[in-house]
Amino acid sequence: MFTVLVFCFGFAMGVYSLPIMMAPPAPTQTALSDVANGAKFTAQFTKDLQGSDFLHFGEGDVFIGDQSIGFEGRLAPGPDYRLYLSPTFVETEQEFEKHKSSMQFVAPISSFNGFIVDVPQSIEIDRYSTVVVWCESFGEFITAAKYQ
Repeated sequence: MFTVLVFCFGFAMGVYSLPIMMAPPAPTQTALSDVANGAKFTAQFTKDLQGSDFLHFGEGDVFIGDQSIGFEGRLAPGPDYRLYLSPTFVETEQEFEKHKSSMQFVAPISSFNGFIVDVPQSIEIDRYSTVVVWCESFGEFITAAKYQ
């Protein structure tokens, strides 16, 4: 029994720590400033959302532009994060699942201390109002911010 518990604990720690060890470095302040200066919208991730907790959160500034989205702040580390744009503000797993079909996937996220992702040319950011970070592997809401 003890061996099974140790194995489960080790596996859980591996799932949690592997994305941290494999994460690319955070973007430079210069790169984030460039994205911020070209942004059409700004928003803020906060820890006080209904679906956020001590393991699933984001805090910091988000810069949304036609060509890129940047984040300066901190996300709780985890595997398989995805960035979505949503026409509806969501702050729980249930709300995300309910509205997912109307959302637009933008890019995977692999950095937890800020990121910059390219916005595909086919996406019109003006058609959406909210940026959402979602953990695809575990179906966990991480954070969201309304930008318009």
